[in-house]
Amino acid sequence: MVGPHPEFIPPARPIIGEAEIEAAVRVLRSGRVVQGPEVAAFEEEFGDLVAGRHCVAVNSGTSALQLTLMALGFGPGDEVIVPSFSFAASGNAVRLVGAEPVFVDIEPGSFCVDPEAVAAAITPKTVGIMPVHLYGHPAAMDRIMEIAQQHGLAVVEDAAQAHGAELNGTPVGAFGTAGCFSFYPTKNMHSLEGGMITTADAELARTLRLLRNQGMEQRYANEIVGANMRMTDVAAAIGRVQLTQLGDWTEQRRANAKFLDSAITGMVTPPVADGAKHVYHQYTVRVTGDRDAAQARLTELGIGNAVYYPTPIHRLKPYLNADGQPGPWELPETERAAAEVVSLPVHPSLSQAELERIAEGANLAGGAK
Repeated sequence: MVGPHPEFIPPARPIIGEAEIEAAVRVLRSGRVVQGPEVAAFEEEFGDLVAGRHCVAVNSGTSALQLTLMALGFGPGDEVIVPSFSFAASGNAVRLVGAEPVFVDIEPGSFCVDPEAVAAAITPKTVGIMPVHLYGHPAAMDRIMEIAQQHGLAVVEDAAQAHGAELNGTPVGAFGTAGCFSFYPTKNMHSLEGGMITTADAELARTLRLLRNQGMEQRYANEIVGANMRMTDVAAAIGRVQLTQLGDWTEQRRANAKFLDSAITGMVTPPVADGAKHVYHQYTVRVTGDRDAAQARLTELGIGNAVYYPTPIHRLKPYLNADGQPGPWELPETERAAAEVVSLPVHPSLSQAELERIAEGANLAGGAK
């Protein structure tokens, strides 16, 4: 029976093992610590995860998004369609290049952008679509790519939470014009901090490499205006170690989610679309009753939990109108999800006893008042 003060189960446990430590020390001792052989090797090895696409390593997932939009030439006067139910970086990257995000609603099951809402939001100013593979579930990329091709739009996949996710056998990051991944410590794999851009376009990949390194391929031979968004070799070495373990960790996450699906009855468990491989960066349930009470009960039971994301991007301060109100967005599924979701631990470090506690606690909390 779940007691009142059990040992706390954290919502995430970033993994930093001896292999990661040894890899970092090896690079530090080598003296080649920035844009060296480790970065090149990491890029090549990550390509196997995205159907052999070109890979460009950068210093964060947000940098990956921003540099991709820069490389595509997006700027003032342009619109990029973005789901509002996401982390702020999805909208921030659009604003950082001077373009404007156009927020659209999500599908209630996957929590990912609704393709029909995308189609309805296209205007003559639209230049791109940014689907977010939220919580590790792939967006409906087959339909999104049809829409993009019909209107001549670029597609930038925000795959920050979806390393190894697939739709009908195609990995995320291998559908669009480009894909953007994050290696923040709580992600399914990490490099302490970092990001990766994937693309089938060799010229776009070269532009991205220039942009991340002050516009240079050869030292002091600046070809374009660029930035410093390079990945360090220490980060790449850690990422390479993590990449070798990603497959096993993913299957453990999926097994953990399968158990929770079968054992949780007090909350609405996350459905998976046909043909989708969900990698469960987050195991996100819906609480149809009092969410605050449910979270308080979970915390009392020692079960880590969090809401991702309580405030949709279109309601955040930087995106409000001059009168302090959100724009003309009608996003009912986004608003409903923001009011109902709670993420429970699903990370690969969980024991069977912890999984049982999480399920029992979720069932108890689902009826909390």
